[in-house]
Amino acid sequence: MPGSELRGKVALVTGGTRGIGKAIAEALAGRGCTVVVSARRRPRQRLAARLHFYECDVRDAVSIEALFSALRARFRRLDVLVNNSGVSHPLAEVQALAPEQWDSVIATNLTGLFRVTRAALPLMPRHSTIINNLSIAATRGFEGQAAYCASKHGALGFTRVLREEVRARGIRVLAVLPGATNTAIWDQFWPEAPRNSMLHARTVARVVLDAVLLPPNSVVEEITLMPAKGTL
Repeated sequence: MPGSELRGKVALVTGGTRGIGKAIAEALAGRGCTVVVSARRRPRQRLAARLHFYECDVRDAVSIEALFSALRARFRRLDVLVNNSGVSHPLAEVQALAPEQWDSVIATNLTGLFRVTRAALPLMPRHSTIINNLSIAATRGFEGQAAYCASKHGALGFTRVLREEVRARGIRVLAVLPGATNTAIWDQFWPEAPRNSMLHARTVARVVLDAVLLPPNSVVEEITLMPAKGTL
């Protein structure tokens, strides 16, 4: 039946309670998938049907182990992993960037992605899919965003190595590199950004869903998605 292509499948979307992560989670659930969304804090609004919330801080190895212990007990498998958790930092040149801000961004965007993926792989059967939601910052440099760009460059390198390592297991690995997208991340360094010119989170989610629904013998390895007006 249309809308049920992913029935019986289980997905995990980290950082899945708002922004792009929420849009991806809802898109997967809309095709029948059972979706676990994780975040550091429980969302204020009630989640849509088929979405199950588990608290998890991807910077914390103990928190990640608790999440996957619960997933193993309840679902026993994981067909789709969306590594979406990500943070940025206020604009600051390298000399002014606080080391603790650097550490927090790297711990979330790079080390957290590694730890979650490592915990997920034993649960993932053949024909599973891993989507790492990165950023156009994975291939470009933006002044004042040293930690963010470094974390995303590293995450893209990790994604490319992972893809080769799990290819023989039949696990597909996709890097999504969205350009400027209308989410809350802009509030901390450009509150007056031209939101109407940006991508919508649902647009990114649609691309991710299409990639997941491809036949098992095909994979889109990297997708760069930009606003029609280009870099803002």
